[in-house]
Amino acid sequence: MTTDPAAAEETEPVTGPEPGGPGAGPGAEDDGGSAVGSHTSADPGEEAAAGATDATDTGSGEGGPSESEGPATDGASGDGTATDTAAQLSEAEAELAAQRELRERIERRKAEKEGPVQAGARLSGKAADLLAAVRAVESGEKPPASVFSEPEPAPRRSAPAPVRQPQAMPSATPAPLASEAVDTVRAVLVEGGAPEALAAQVATVLGEGAASQLREDPWQLLRVAGVRPEQADGFARALLGAECGPDDERRGRAVTVWLLEQAALAGHTALEAQALHAALAQRSVPDPDAAVQGALAEGDALVFQDALDEPGAQPAPVHSEDDGEGEEGEAERPVRVLIGLERYALAEESLADGLARVVNSLPKEDGSAADWESAATGSAAELIRAVAGHGLVLHTGGEASRAEPAALAASARSLGLRVCAAAHTPDGRRRFAALLASAERAGRGAASASASASASASASDPLSAPGFGAEDETGAPDGPRHETDDGPGSPARTHDGAAGTHGGASGHPGGGQPGDAGTDEAVTTVAGLLSGAEGPGRDTDGLLRTDLLIVLDAPQLDVESAAMLAESLPDGARLVLSGDPGVLWSAGPGRVFADLLAARACPQVASRTPDPGPIGELVSGIGIGELNQVAAPGKEVVIVPVRDAGEAVHRTVQLIADSVPRAIGIPAEQTQVITPGHGGAAGTRALNTALKERLNPGPGRFGGFDPGDRIAYSPAPGRTVPGQVVKADADGLHLECAGAPVVVPKERVEQTVRHGWALTAHQAVGARWPAAVVVLPGDAAQALTRPWIYTAFGRAEQHLSVVHGVDQALPRAVAEVAAKPRTTRLPALLRAQIPAAG
Repeated sequence: MTTDPAAAEETEPVTGPEPGGPGAGPGAEDDGGSAVGSHTSADPGEEAAAGATDATDTGSGEGGPSESEGPATDGASGDGTATDTAAQLSEAEAELAAQRELRERIERRKAEKEGPVQAGARLSGKAADLLAAVRAVESGEKPPASVFSEPEPAPRRSAPAPVRQPQAMPSATPAPLASEAVDTVRAVLVEGGAPEALAAQVATVLGEGAASQLREDPWQLLRVAGVRPEQADGFARALLGAECGPDDERRGRAVTVWLLEQAALAGHTALEAQALHAALAQRSVPDPDAAVQGALAEGDALVFQDALDEPGAQPAPVHSEDDGEGEEGEAERPVRVLIGLERYALAEESLADGLARVVNSLPKEDGSAADWESAATGSAAELIRAVAGHGLVLHTGGEASRAEPAALAASARSLGLRVCAAAHTPDGRRRFAALLASAERAGRGAASASASASASASASDPLSAPGFGAEDETGAPDGPRHETDDGPGSPARTHDGAAGTHGGASGHPGGGQPGDAGTDEAVTTVAGLLSGAEGPGRDTDGLLRTDLLIVLDAPQLDVESAAMLAESLPDGARLVLSGDPGVLWSAGPGRVFADLLAARACPQVASRTPDPGPIGELVSGIGIGELNQVAAPGKEVVIVPVRDAGEAVHRTVQLIADSVPRAIGIPAEQTQVITPGHGGAAGTRALNTALKERLNPGPGRFGGFDPGDRIAYSPAPGRTVPGQVVKADADGLHLECAGAPVVVPKERVEQTVRHGWALTAHQAVGARWPAAVVVLPGDAAQALTRPWIYTAFGRAEQHLSVVHGVDQALPRAVAEVAAKPRTTRLPALLRAQIPAAG
């Protein structure tokens, strides 16, 4: 790699593939500006409190607690909007509608379980015992044995058959808020000294009677994104006067819920009771325990206890009633008490239930073993064999390893299975579609060569010709396979033995001959698949019409998206989660892929295919904690030292506008700038301002934007789609994102659109560019982690320039600073339902 500044200026090529939809998010441990990055507390509750101080910038959702400013509201996975935006739902609305439907189904299922904690009701029985145990655990006392005793697990069912409710298609756009309701809320806000611009948002969040709710409980204002406790306190003092005080139970409940929401932005699905109490004390809540109990009693939060098993330890023995030591043994089991929001608690439980169903519902013998074995060739052989015999499989590897899921998809489609693959971003979808088409062309070539060899052999031996019972090397009748073959054990049959949906007329992935238009239809984005805008569609039960679902970029799955996918799979379908475990975790709460890898509840296939070239060698070393110098004869990797943030901005603009296009031949529009945060002297805002001035100067006639500007569009929280401004008119700002036109209404531009020459690593994850310029200003040193560096450096395909101003902080972060842990319940839930696989 080049380190000489002069040489770097002359030859520093940095290019990047066309933007493909990077994802931004709230992973406090992964992404952050210099201000937030310096926060190193390992206490989740403290992280949540600290992250909240920057929660006011929610405009485009580019950041989160981890990205210098604002909760993450953009990410990377959206597909564009439809061409006729007036006639169709926006993708964000469709996705929200799908999430609401999922939550309703989960709540119905929860209501059928024994001993539920009903929202809004006082806790009793087991739940009350758990509440009492919180204080006992924190004080060091031994909790009553009866609290943490667990009933003997019920026998596992091989194929659970949950009741399926028909899933309605997303309904029409929600009716606009009544102007009277908004005006009433506005009046209350003005009376309390709060910005009247929040009126519509407050009315939406609080719903009917929002104004009266605010008057009765002013701290309900904390439910609005971006509002901090000190601001809600000022609002409450203005409305309540002398009645307002820090010990008000309404304040304690509201701050408890707010802290749990901030923890979710930082990636946690729950907080340990002690961490939550500490965070409440920091927020001047005089009695944290009473505040937590109040939130639990009102159903604003839920309490859980999870048994902690020591690594490598045998499961705790089950004692009989007459075993004198049984009660004492149970009492000694290590446990942790967790507090969480119902939304994420239900999502994690639904995800565990769904994954258990996927694991258990695959038929043991469906007559397809020989067909799968014949397809298990090349580097994907191990993955294909694992999928043949298991409902859930994890696949890990870098960018080059994507060829293996592509080969799996091509093989499964050749066997007549309905296959769907979902990537995190439109760019990931495009790249995987190209790999799938290549794999299917290779498969057709191999089949053609085999057919030619068979024809040659037939000429010399008539008895081996088709129709005389000759068999190929798999033991199946010779001759081409057709998807319409539906005899016993035919590959054209689905998992349950019924004829699958095949042929071009079906319109579903897997239809038609491999390599036709169905190849493109078989590859979607996760957001598009869940919203129904892409993919195979759903049956009358609301289940996806697929036999094999391959989810790429699996580390980007948060618990809600993962739960929706698991709930949407039909019984007997296979699920493959594939991704690079070294990249940043999901923008939303949870660490689904990492939890599944740690649980060892299913086969895990690690790819042996290395990423090629100097960039691949550099990134592979970072993944194992080593920052190695690599030979880059073609200037594939260039280091550009800088002294301060001002010089970092100057050199970045020089690289994008001059050095890379001139020396490497990659134009500025194919080069992506990546920096740790949005704020600061070298954050995305400063860099985008400088890059716009150089690359597309203009007055910013429409909200700071001009035609030709590169932008980052956030159609929904936690997602970002790169694009370009086309024009502006009375309808709003017209964009082109992932090849599709998008119209953003005037009132939504400030919240959802930002300039996109420079992105954060969370926004860029899931996409790649021909060249990337990674900017590391000195004030970002504390924000650097190994996953962040691994993700940022890995966005480049042909050239990587590193604008380096952090000295030894870079190798130290690679060697020592791993991702900050996230508190989740999924591992414990999986242990209860799926035994570890070896």
